[in-house]
Amino acid sequence: MELYFLGTNAGVPTLQRNVTSIGLRLYEERKALWLFDCGEGTQHQILRSQLKLSKLEKIFITHLHGDHLFGLPGLLSSRSNQGGLSPLTVYGPPGLKQFVDMALELSQSRVEYELNVVEHEGGVVFDDDTFRVEAALLEHRIDSYGYRIIEKERPGQLNFELLKQHGIKPGPIYGQLKNGGSVQLDNGEMLHSHQVVGEPKKGKIVTILGDTRPCGNVLVLAQDADLLVHEATFLHDMQDTARKYYHSTAYQAAVAARDAGVKELILTHFSSRYKDDQQIEQLLDEAKTVFAHTELALEHQLFPVQ
Repeated sequence: MELYFLGTNAGVPTLQRNVTSIGLRLYEERKALWLFDCGEGTQHQILRSQLKLSKLEKIFITHLHGDHLFGLPGLLSSRSNQGGLSPLTVYGPPGLKQFVDMALELSQSRVEYELNVVEHEGGVVFDDDTFRVEAALLEHRIDSYGYRIIEKERPGQLNFELLKQHGIKPGPIYGQLKNGGSVQLDNGEMLHSHQVVGEPKKGKIVTILGDTRPCGNVLVLAQDADLLVHEATFLHDMQDTARKYYHSTAYQAAVAARDAGVKELILTHFSSRYKDDQQIEQLLDEAKTVFAHTELALEHQLFPVQ
């Protein structure tokens, strides 16, 4: 699991930063790419990135403000024009389907693949044998959601040395044993999965929040996460402004990470008032006074989920 930031600015793009979109690469886990938000210019950012639009499987929209949404119709259309045929599901708040349908209809855009728009009001929005995604309402000027991406427990590693000792060569039997089955050896002995498979591997948890000021559901979504992505629109000396416009400061993001017991915090969604690297570093310095394991989201850089 790796995060790739396509946009980190709040409200409008600048010469240095684009508006919000985050890629979650799941190439090993399910050979897929998921996107979280799709601000204007997202498809241009993807063209300059290591991400592959052909692998795009799901898009999760946090809320319907334009800096998180206006890139969606163009991306959906371009995916079809570029030969994308696999199904794509877009998740988001009520109103999302109306926006997508109207944009595609009025522009007479043709989408040749199966496109599903799933509106939700929180709860479990996706669940299969590898991942579960939960959503909860945050506190913003319009309904804004955070997502908790839970990787399910994976089978342990096969003990290849022990298999070799039993004379078992690589092949379908390996998969049978790894998936909990048993096999009969040439000497009649039964070999069971638990004898040659190590302890299951605990899956990772990633929490990606939409715009919000501090609220209880931030902690619910982020509890014990391996990685939390939290907006840091302002420095804490502007906390009154942050509260007025339903945003958070870098300090408040760090407090949430500390209180939720997360392993790592990445700050994003920076106000345009912080233009150069020195100003952005102030946000990082402020957060680190509370939570040391903090990084700044940098566009076109991979962040592995440790």
